[in-house]
Amino acid sequence: MIKSTLIALALTPAWFLTTCNVPEHQTSAVVPNALRAPAYPLVTVDPYFSGWSTSDRLYDDAVRHWTEEKRPLTGAIRVDGRVYRFMGIEEPPLVTLAPMASEAGWTARYTRQAPARGWHEPGFDDSGWSEGAAAFGSEGETAVCTVWDGDGTEIFVRREITLDEIDDGWKILLIYSHDDDFTLYINGRETVNTGYRWNKDVLIILEGEARQSLRVGRNVIAAHGKNMTGGALVDFGLYAEKTSEQYFETTAEQLSADVQATQTRYRFACGTVDLQLTFTAPLLMHDLDLLSRPVNYISYSVTPNDGQAHEVEIYFDAAPAWALDKAEQESASETFEKDGLLFLKTGSTAQEILGKRGDNVRIDWGYFYLCAEADRTEAAAGNAAAMHARFKNEGAVGNAAPGADGDSRLALSRSLGKINGTVEGKIMVGYDDIYAIQYFGENLRPYWNRDGKRSIEAVLHQACADYAELKAACDRFDLELMTKAADAGGKEYAELCALAYRQSISAHKLVEAPNGELLFLSKENFSNGSIGTVDVTYPSAPLYLLYNTELAKGLLNHIFYYSESGRWTKPFAAHDVGTYPQANGQTYGGDMPVEESGNMLILTAAIAVREGNADYAAQHWPTLAVWADYLAEKGLDPENQLCTDDFAGHFAHNANLSVKAILGIASCGYLAERLGKKEEAEKYASLARTMAAKWIEMADDGDHFRLTFDQPGTWSQKYNLVWDKLLRLGIFPPTVAQKEIAYYLTKQDVYGLPLDNRQTYTKSDWVVWTATLATDRETFERFIRPVHLFMHETTDRVPMSDWYFTDIPMHAGFQARSVVGGYFIKMLEAELDRQRQ
Repeated sequence: MIKSTLIALALTPAWFLTTCNVPEHQTSAVVPNALRAPAYPLVTVDPYFSGWSTSDRLYDDAVRHWTEEKRPLTGAIRVDGRVYRFMGIEEPPLVTLAPMASEAGWTARYTRQAPARGWHEPGFDDSGWSEGAAAFGSEGETAVCTVWDGDGTEIFVRREITLDEIDDGWKILLIYSHDDDFTLYINGRETVNTGYRWNKDVLIILEGEARQSLRVGRNVIAAHGKNMTGGALVDFGLYAEKTSEQYFETTAEQLSADVQATQTRYRFACGTVDLQLTFTAPLLMHDLDLLSRPVNYISYSVTPNDGQAHEVEIYFDAAPAWALDKAEQESASETFEKDGLLFLKTGSTAQEILGKRGDNVRIDWGYFYLCAEADRTEAAAGNAAAMHARFKNEGAVGNAAPGADGDSRLALSRSLGKINGTVEGKIMVGYDDIYAIQYFGENLRPYWNRDGKRSIEAVLHQACADYAELKAACDRFDLELMTKAADAGGKEYAELCALAYRQSISAHKLVEAPNGELLFLSKENFSNGSIGTVDVTYPSAPLYLLYNTELAKGLLNHIFYYSESGRWTKPFAAHDVGTYPQANGQTYGGDMPVEESGNMLILTAAIAVREGNADYAAQHWPTLAVWADYLAEKGLDPENQLCTDDFAGHFAHNANLSVKAILGIASCGYLAERLGKKEEAEKYASLARTMAAKWIEMADDGDHFRLTFDQPGTWSQKYNLVWDKLLRLGIFPPTVAQKEIAYYLTKQDVYGLPLDNRQTYTKSDWVVWTATLATDRETFERFIRPVHLFMHETTDRVPMSDWYFTDIPMHAGFQARSVVGGYFIKMLEAELDRQRQ
């Protein structure tokens, strides 16, 4: 349902600098980023308000949420009557032929036992199978109605669909979600075979035999799922894209794309004018109100490239899907003007605030805003095709007829007039989520409106007034980050850090707890959807230790509160406080006692080192001591416990986990010393040194140290050792790390160092930590270059994955996670060294 209303800096070597092709008054020093990003960050605010380009050219695909759901955002420029599309794509809405369960319920025949041959053929007799409602999978997975779970178990599903019509001109699309192994057949033709992977809402265009097999009348889609470990899921649907006229069929020519820490810059040739387009997210961590402000900028600079004057208009539109979990949900949109700004607003009609939780879930409450200065600008909400046609023919959006939910847009057009020099402008995108987090039963507003007294309209007005100053500040910060990162770890390292910066921050939500504490809550993006997970905080923390320790505390406060409030009574740290955005207590199925207790102790010590005092630790000393005592009892030779690297299965006697326990105890000793607790300081420090000596004996395997104490001939990355180096705890002899480094160099593959000897995959955050154990820059860079190469060459066009294969350019799982904040550990090391001078 659409309601439509028309409302008419720093110095650096010369080779390291370039300037954008813009007028002199605009130019700023830039360290160019040569990395072809797996996905380019465009709108980066929080886990819900998110937009990425997943193609090399901005106009080759739709803008997408990090979950890969489309969040259409289109841009076009009209030069002397000719239109060039520079952002997004024109495509007709999808017509549902057979819905995904996440859209609408469907039933099918299924069996958990291996069926007879030909089970996937249309003529197979499945009358003896059970009937169940989709989706099929483990509890907590998206839209699951029929529970199927258990490691090593299988399910076979046959779904009948009836097609009333099918046209050769239609583009037929299959959408599917699965976890883990998944094979799908259409009328007996194998169409999908994933191997051991898991994905949500994968979309493929049916071609060849599978497309040709579809017929009017009865069709059978059959699927086989095998759950290897953890969650399970099978869901699929069939859709059609019918032909429709395109109005922005001519594209601009993209000249460059460059990712900086707070900005992504594109340059285009649009016939006789050049366009520079910049996406700015002013995520500057010294200002928490600014950091949490839910507004990003899209700015443009247009310059004739032939020395002649040209009549120019520019156009932007966004889909209501920005405020919906699924695009087919009902929404309402409006336009209005207020104090010189034009606002376009959209949101779901249901407005079930904080009503959903989960991993592959997007927000469907609150309101999305598209905003611009009213001068020479028109705004309309309505049918996309009608507005595209009007802009193509007349250079303005004009009056717009209401659009169906799938083809409606919020649109802005602006006349730049007849230009003979550079003309600049901007639009803003914003989101008012009203309430952001449920925290132990209480709904919390976002930090920018924590007292409930600010309106999003006022915030957008302030953002508009702040733009010039913030743009300059972002330019300075981007240059500084790239320069310092390159000084610390080289050019490839700097480029990875630039891409990681916004990804890590925007995987969190900043709120204020009822007791006034800062909560900087992560979401486990495409790992399980948990909120405030400690073993996600641990790898993410270097970025926040580097730039603002208050945010580092915000990563820990909820875990301390959980224990100290009496809600969590176990003698070790919790894993999480819920499933995003509901933080009402741990929902993860298993504890990670050694893992999370060690993480909390080490990071609390890191805060103390960074701040030069242990005041934060003093607030939580009794809890820290309980966790340290648990590690003293269980940490040296851990039993079969879950840990953060359990992808290939759980095991006991984990040598790297033991390192974490030992350094957790040492961290407690360091904190006790800073707090003047001499007896406790000696107790924990002495214990840590004794355990380290035993560890060396137990883990030694000649030229390296083992994966587990009881398995000779094994190896693993001992990335946890990095904190002994950074915090200068003096627990392990330096020779331990250097023996490991030398061995790792013999195990590197084309895309990096595997996590351990069991599989070819790795974790990129841990690779950077391991590299930081090196004592020289050249060795550090030998570990970084393959990681950079993977990000540059991966065929999986998703926001950076931290879990990928080292022998092929594909990720194993996870994307858009905050843990890439761990890349900043080398910069943190450099800053700590500078701090100590």
